[in-house]
Amino acid sequence: MAVSLRSLFKKIRIDMSDEKEIKNDQEVKENEVNETKDTIEENEEPTAEQRYAELNDKYIRIHAEFDNYRKRTNKEKVDIINTANAGMMKDLLSVIDDFQRAQANNENAEEIESVKEGFNLIYNKFKTILEGKGLKEMKADGEVFDSELHEAIANIPAPKKKDKGKVIEAVEKGYYLNDKVIRYAKVVVGQ
Repeated sequence: MAVSLRSLFKKIRIDMSDEKEIKNDQEVKENEVNETKDTIEENEEPTAEQRYAELNDKYIRIHAEFDNYRKRTNKEKVDIINTANAGMMKDLLSVIDDFQRAQANNENAEEIESVKEGFNLIYNKFKTILEGKGLKEMKADGEVFDSELHEAIANIPAPKKKDKGKVIEAVEKGYYLNDKVIRYAKVVVGQ
């Protein structure tokens, strides 16, 4: 009888483990079926209204991002320009200080040479600051007339034959800022 009870317990254990395996197999099959249903639903083509709503949403977002980008870059440009002007003004303050000191000294000055020397020093300082910022004087006298660089204000007969088509005199100097013309030279041209 003991042997039969053991065999009975073994059979019950086997039956119980078989039931667990069957339940696990059923759960696995149900999960596979659910996943298949989900993938089928995901693979379905969206309707025209859904696609339109999705594309419209993308368009609105891109448009808003671009508008924000444009506003941000415009603000940065204005800030850069203001900062550049501030640096230039700060450098020119020392020239204004020199002019004010010169004016105060010139009220009691008796010697004209010291006044001339003071103004020459201030001019040289001012010119050095501007050249340091990229300003360069344009050479015009004796050069061939170039409408890209010069503005002819008068034509006169050339004093020498070799001066035809050349600048005889610069009435107002032209200037470059970092190799870009910011003021054309006003010149008299020989004909």
